[in-house]
Amino acid sequence: MESPVAAVPSFPSHPITLDDIRGAHKMLSGVARVTPMEGSRFLSSLIGAPVHFKCENLQRTGSFKVRGAYVRIAALSPEERAAGVVAASAGNHAQGVALAASLLGVRSTVFMPVGAPLPKIAATRDYGAEVRLHGNVVDESLRAAQAYAEETGAVFIHPFDHPDIIAGQGTVGLEILEQCPEVRTVVVGIGGGGLAAGVALAVKALRPDVRVVGVQAAGAAAYPPSLAAGRPVQLDGVATMADGIMVGRPGDVPFAIIRDAVDEVLTVSEDNLSRALLLCLERAKLVVEPAGASPVAALLSRPEAFAGHGPVVAVLSGGNVDPLLMQRILRHGMAAAGRYLSLRLRLTDRPGALAALLDVLSQNDANVIDIAHVRTDPRLGLTEAEVELQLETKGPEHCEAVASALRASGYVIL
Repeated sequence: MESPVAAVPSFPSHPITLDDIRGAHKMLSGVARVTPMEGSRFLSSLIGAPVHFKCENLQRTGSFKVRGAYVRIAALSPEERAAGVVAASAGNHAQGVALAASLLGVRSTVFMPVGAPLPKIAATRDYGAEVRLHGNVVDESLRAAQAYAEETGAVFIHPFDHPDIIAGQGTVGLEILEQCPEVRTVVVGIGGGGLAAGVALAVKALRPDVRVVGVQAAGAAAYPPSLAAGRPVQLDGVATMADGIMVGRPGDVPFAIIRDAVDEVLTVSEDNLSRALLLCLERAKLVVEPAGASPVAALLSRPEAFAGHGPVVAVLSGGNVDPLLMQRILRHGMAAAGRYLSLRLRLTDRPGALAALLDVLSQNDANVIDIAHVRTDPRLGLTEAEVELQLETKGPEHCEAVASALRASGYVIL
């Protein structure tokens, strides 16, 4: 692949080279799609430089995971293939392993949490894996998968902590340079670190001038303390809607690469994740899961960090989101963007009081989605009623205008 800047050697201290990633790219020809690059006018305007999405949400199985899984399984010996493979995942890695194993004629078993979304369980089965539901969280499924590997001899396919996995994910970086040779910044989400490590290795080996920025959910940000300590650090707990990057400890192999090749790791809030998902859906017409939207969340929340560093490519790593979760996230995102307003206030319990309240809302163009009118509660006075309102609004300024109008009309917002 040609590059406007002379290539430099891959990082010699790591077990993965640029040649490994290039070999993986050839191996994946006809297996993984070369996913499209889409521009975002809204984000380009926000940061003052071109922004492009690398749409791995449109990849086979709905995420980048099939790349690394295929490369890992393809490298197994005939004896190892005969023993089958086993993995643990709540979704994306499960589907990637299932499809890769089926394409290579290898038997696969995937352990998934009991509460894994039904569409992801069904998809994993449809791709050819035997699905076993075990445990309430992925860590419990992981332990079961490792025990199964020890008992049966099946090869455990780790989701991120293996050189072959990282080489496969690194092919995303090669495609970015081919599709956007003028790129100056690449933004990629980080969970265990396989994707970010592979992309950073590929990009830095060919374009050391390109800035690589990793993004973690604030509720599962293991990399900042690990980088500060100089070694992988286990978090006491993780909690985020971005289950695709909800990992409590960096992988040993990707950690060393990210330490050397990623320029900065940012964290994003749950509000910004939901706003990013909503933006992808409304503005780009792309269904993206919360983990896949994490680079967009970084651009939305920290536009000044990317000003003057474009063109920017944000990797949308996946689009596998359960419809029920999507509903909740969209409501959360709309509330964060000022499109929903929840209010609780008290009225005098007399005929016409509720109608008067609704008239104030109507005059201020607030649409009532839901209303709860409570008269019997020990907290209320004899002549009081409490009203809880869910309103559809038009942004933060409109929310404030509605609240101000209610206060001006004598209502006390609780």
